[in-house]
Amino acid sequence: MVSAAEAQKGSGARRSVTALVVLLVLAVLLNYVDRGAIGVAAPLMKTDLGLSATQFGIAVSGFFWIYGLAQPFTGWLADRISVYRIFALGVAVWAVSTVLTGFVGGLTGLIVLRVLLGAGESFVFPCSSKMIAIHVPPERRGVANGAMSVGIALGPALGTLAGGAILAQLGWRAVFVIFGAATLLWLIPWQMTLRTLAKPETAQAGPPLMSYRKLLSHKALWLLSLCHITANYGYFFTAIWLPLYLTSARGFSIPTMTAFATATFATMALSSVIAGQLSDHLTRGGRDEGEVRRMVIVVGQIVVTIGVLGVAYAASPGAVLGWLLLTGFGLGLGTSMVFALSQIFAGPRLAGSWVGVQNAMGSLSGIVGPIVTGMIVDATGSFVGAFVFTAVVTGIGALLYLFVLPPIRQIEGA
Repeated sequence: MVSAAEAQKGSGARRSVTALVVLLVLAVLLNYVDRGAIGVAAPLMKTDLGLSATQFGIAVSGFFWIYGLAQPFTGWLADRISVYRIFALGVAVWAVSTVLTGFVGGLTGLIVLRVLLGAGESFVFPCSSKMIAIHVPPERRGVANGAMSVGIALGPALGTLAGGAILAQLGWRAVFVIFGAATLLWLIPWQMTLRTLAKPETAQAGPPLMSYRKLLSHKALWLLSLCHITANYGYFFTAIWLPLYLTSARGFSIPTMTAFATATFATMALSSVIAGQLSDHLTRGGRDEGEVRRMVIVVGQIVVTIGVLGVAYAASPGAVLGWLLLTGFGLGLGTSMVFALSQIFAGPRLAGSWVGVQNAMGSLSGIVGPIVTGMIVDATGSFVGAFVFTAVVTGIGALLYLFVLPPIRQIEGA
């Protein structure tokens, strides 16, 4: 029998893990609030700084220049030194860069601060995936990863809602200052939680960690990374360009834009919760974990493909909102399971390195996508072509996940 002391100790450990996951979700939410602030501020910021659509796209993509390149390194660090401390360091760096963006005076300064923001945020997914793989059992990782996806969704939703209000009342510069300051406050409960959390040193347990060269030789890593590029494209397109599209192409007011964009990402958050709960339920019922989570992503990709095409050709504001809600639902299904697959392939000891490489590749959508969209809009004078291109990329992604990705099993040596 389990003694009262042991039961109390186990209960305390579970509370600490729950607190950890909650703070990780909050960090991801703040991550997307801060990186998405430029999209919310775009209607006033773009004009104030005198940026063309292409220049704005270049500034946005500056975030991903270092964000992607740094992640193999941050993932390597996460598997070898204290993942908890380097995560806090990354949060501090991106928060400060967000605050400073509120004082930028032109394109060059904006690009520099977007690069610094990318450096700080490059720690987020390698580190958070590592911690989930360590502390959360496999049959509950759907909920944990789904909750992370809620942060990905509610970040833009909250950012758009709060940012739209700040934008209307105080201007675009205040959006960055307030958002960055709020992120710095997150460090306080994080330090408090670490004091009570049992932190196994998985990097030192067992045989030496697989070398990066051997890790990179696994075909599954590159195929999943390719799939991740297509999964990211629809999300980045929506998060970055939706506010500007709704105000400039559709002629909506800032309050209407705020309501539509917030509803889109709130729907994404809801579907993330549904996906996490359903996939865990099916896994506990005996279904193969990898195949369950793969199919959730495939369905999500298909729904996003249909949704963005619907938005492009919608004839009324009500139709635009309906198609946006469908798009948000699909985005939530896909993003909730992307890193769950990584955690299966890599296992707890290699999750940081695997996700570092995979998310670096996935970031190519953030580097190329904004520029491609800006060029299409400048060349055609319309967003329709950009929406169609996004639908094509997302549809290809569904096929890759379904037919190209190999069976989802932990790799040999992990």
